[in-house]
Amino acid sequence: MNLTPQQINQHLSNGLKPLYVLTGDEPLSQRECLDAIRTKAREQGIDERTSFNIDRYFNWTQIAEFGQAMSLFASQRLLEINIPSGKPGLDGSKALQALATESLPDTVTVVTLPAVDWRDTKSAWYIALQQNSIFIELREIGSAQLPQWIASRLALQKQKTDTETLNFMANQVEGNLLAAHQEIQKLGLLYPAGEIAGDDVRAAVLNVSRFDAAQLGEAVLSGDVDRTVRILEGLKDEGAQPVAVMNPLIWAITPLVKIKQAEARGENLNNAMVQAKVYGPKQALAKQTLARLSLKQLQAALVKLADIDKTAKGMMQGDAWLEISRLCFGLAKISPRPTTR
Repeated sequence: MNLTPQQINQHLSNGLKPLYVLTGDEPLSQRECLDAIRTKAREQGIDERTSFNIDRYFNWTQIAEFGQAMSLFASQRLLEINIPSGKPGLDGSKALQALATESLPDTVTVVTLPAVDWRDTKSAWYIALQQNSIFIELREIGSAQLPQWIASRLALQKQKTDTETLNFMANQVEGNLLAAHQEIQKLGLLYPAGEIAGDDVRAAVLNVSRFDAAQLGEAVLSGDVDRTVRILEGLKDEGAQPVAVMNPLIWAITPLVKIKQAEARGENLNNAMVQAKVYGPKQALAKQTLARLSLKQLQAALVKLADIDKTAKGMMQGDAWLEISRLCFGLAKISPRPTTR
């Protein structure tokens, strides 16, 4: 059964299941789901909790041995298996498939994974877990959904504020849901239930944004000028190196060039995206970008990024950060091309 993190409490009201899988890179959702499962376990009298943190040296026979061992102090146990790499290996693959098809006796098991590579989602162990567990994907909250997410969190505290202030808060905490959660809790401590004035929120909320170059690429390709400028300023203030910012931009634009070239040859768009290894939610952004930017513009951007790379490495004169800013702003502000009929 697939659940969203928001559904976990309602699910747990009916009791615990033998196997849970939490997969994704959103730390707040992971922490809250784990806390909810642990709390429910304690309510059901499960006080014994064992954790296995999987690294390359882990002996997977420990899982089977744990299942065979009897607890001296509890009739039921909670077992947490954390796989930080998302790569269980051959032995781990077999162990996870066995765990999925036959749960450990008297044990509630929670497997935590990062967001795994698309290839691994086709693997036998991943499919077995997905089909035989309560499977929860911990997806990041996108910038467009963040104001509503904040509003829902404030509502849990019986608080609310206006749309402009929600957007302000979203801008302040973008990329850092843990910090957003802390700021919302702070408002709960500072102000009573009801409407909170925008000025009061601005006085209380800190700028706790944490940006990365992948977010910059999304903002540029989607044509969001304001967000592009904000992320560029944030990355620069945080001391990000130009090369570290530039490489993800190259990785984002290169497949789009391949897709445009395939389109020019008359190939099917969806097939071209698969060939360029653009999958899932990234396809929607790719289609949006391809409708806005031409093949020449995308190719010129790659040429410019190659020059910026030389500048950043001291092989050409110039200011790498200034050139990155000009390129990103220029790409973001290009208007959608008119459609011809």
